[in-house]
Amino acid sequence: MLKSRNDLSSPIQYVKGVGPQRARLLARIGIETVKDALFYLPYRYEDRSSIKKIARLSPEEIQTVQGKIIKTDVITPTPKRPRLKIFEAVITDGSGALKAKWFNQVYLKNVFKTGQQVVLYGTVKVNYWGSGFEIVNPEYEILDEEDNAQAADDREQKTEIGIHTGRIVPVYRLTEGLSQKNLRGIMYAVVGNSTPAVSDFIPQEIIKEYGLPGIQESLRNIHFPSSSSSLNDLNGGTSPYHRRLSFDEIFTLQIGLAAIKKREVLEKGIPFSPGGKLVNSLLAKLPFKLTPAQERVFSEIINDMRSPAPMNRLIQGDVGCGKTITALMSMLTAVECGYQSALMAPTEILAEQHYINIHRLVEDLGLKIRLLTGSKKNKEAGIIASGEADIVIGTHALIQEGVSFEKLGLIVIDEQHRFGVMQRAALKKKGINPDTLIMTATPIPRTLALTLYGDLDYSVIDELPPNRNPIITKLFPEKNKNRIYALLEAEIKKGRQAYVVYPLIEESEKIDLKSAITGAEALQKTFPDFKIGLIHGRMKPAEREDIMRKFKEGDIHILVSTTVIEVGVDVPNAAVMVIIHAERFGLAQLHQLRGRVGRGSGQSYCILLSYGGSDDARKRLNVMTETTDGFRIAEEDLNIRGHGEFFGTRQSGMPDLKVANLLRDVKILEIARKEAFALIERDATLSGYPELRKAMGDFWGERLEMFKTA
Repeated sequence: MLKSRNDLSSPIQYVKGVGPQRARLLARIGIETVKDALFYLPYRYEDRSSIKKIARLSPEEIQTVQGKIIKTDVITPTPKRPRLKIFEAVITDGSGALKAKWFNQVYLKNVFKTGQQVVLYGTVKVNYWGSGFEIVNPEYEILDEEDNAQAADDREQKTEIGIHTGRIVPVYRLTEGLSQKNLRGIMYAVVGNSTPAVSDFIPQEIIKEYGLPGIQESLRNIHFPSSSSSLNDLNGGTSPYHRRLSFDEIFTLQIGLAAIKKREVLEKGIPFSPGGKLVNSLLAKLPFKLTPAQERVFSEIINDMRSPAPMNRLIQGDVGCGKTITALMSMLTAVECGYQSALMAPTEILAEQHYINIHRLVEDLGLKIRLLTGSKKNKEAGIIASGEADIVIGTHALIQEGVSFEKLGLIVIDEQHRFGVMQRAALKKKGINPDTLIMTATPIPRTLALTLYGDLDYSVIDELPPNRNPIITKLFPEKNKNRIYALLEAEIKKGRQAYVVYPLIEESEKIDLKSAITGAEALQKTFPDFKIGLIHGRMKPAEREDIMRKFKEGDIHILVSTTVIEVGVDVPNAAVMVIIHAERFGLAQLHQLRGRVGRGSGQSYCILLSYGGSDDARKRLNVMTETTDGFRIAEEDLNIRGHGEFFGTRQSGMPDLKVANLLRDVKILEIARKEAFALIERDATLSGYPELRKAMGDFWGERLEMFKTA
């Protein structure tokens, strides 16, 4: 029994039916206390209140059926594919028979036995012969004797029927040794006994304003919904009770972001007073003019830099829009005012690309620039600390101990989604409240950007340089290689250049991918009159820089590469991007690679060479052929990957969202953000909301130092 009915921190072991052994299993799925159990939500629901008779099934409908297994078998459907195995089980419920099939899951022969009662949940299909129904790769649950009301005695039936049958049933993620029935019974006890101890930390005025259900009511209905609830809403996470918990998560996240922003506004920063001399000198050297969007965003940056409060601004823009030049202008502004600037990129390769692209421009202006990576840290640290280096470009090495700046005034962070709040704060500590500029080429819808970067001001470079034709993107299977060769030959004979990108550097016996090294050799044989270059991450920076210089100057016709060239390379004469094994690349990465061409005035092409792949891979490649709109691509990427993986919240230092879905819950996000920022404006330390303040501490942990009591 629990130490106290209201003790949410009590170990789960003391809940009836748990004990030490089962507590160890629960710990594997993150349940150690009663509170953990209450907030361990079902991941789907089955409507066992309306189990369909097999004789009444309809094709192409998701149905729940229950029956007894009368036959199991493992078959090889075709001699041409001997590795393909299908496990089949036939069930009957007295009204008819139904075959269930699982592909390449032979282990199920040890799970299913004839005579067992099972529940299957999935899409009903007409079988190959058109003579009956089958269900392919269904979700399943094997029912214990007690779980089958027909086999239970009267006493057992009275206690079990309200949990496992005759209702909409919650289904939880499990671990080996723990059954649905076990966990569902534990949850039933926890919800019944401990829900009254959960307090509502959302301010009552907000709950009333938006008609939100109470937290206790929400927990009860999420775990054990009534049979009148909408199954679609429950499984979609959009029931009123799911939306309440989503609101709680997003509101707590936004409160933290609002608190960070409020603190930064109150801090004293550097009021820069630039004359614009270095920026004007840079612009005079560039072979192009800024777009109106670049000019607008740079104006917003300069206004921030003149302010006495520290700048915290996000620049978002699609591939090729000119973010790097805009950031460089900002760095030169800080240098002109007597301060150092630092640019942090997530990998050594990207840091080197930035260095290669801007060091000549900077040095032509009489300034000193240094590259600081893990392998070069000791060599450059002294020059940076002395103030001799005006601009420093580096990786995470910039935030390590032993790296210091004499007078750091501006930090620029590239591809922010691969860092996070904590890394940003660590770099800021290298100076005294320096200005911060964030760059991301990952297009994110505005509302979602305000969630991930909610403590930042927000600028979008929403315009590409003029005279750019849309890139034509085509998808080819392996057998169409000759068409790709013909396109390469035709474009190079016109005086254009091409990239060919591979996912690996060298052949691997374990992974059957075409490597860059082998590919370069093959292309040289195919095109003996063309100059083929090779660039990859294992080369020394000087070698890479020399090859990129030759490519830019037109001495190399085809540059074979790994994803080294994903970001930061601008060769206007490059007209063709061929991506080998395109199915192995992520959607954002494919979009980044495509952005390496289309920078000149002529027509450019992106060729995706696919060797098959998963359903998700095919979706990604189809999206690439349908649109070049970065925002559309980002939304599709969110749909395919899910918001958690898209944002990489675990890596970025942001709190993890367990209930809310940022794509689905945009309206909740807008309301929660508005109310959170208004509340922090009224009460910056939440002194009038102790329950919310505690929830804030639990949610954000050590990420919000300003909420620690003095």
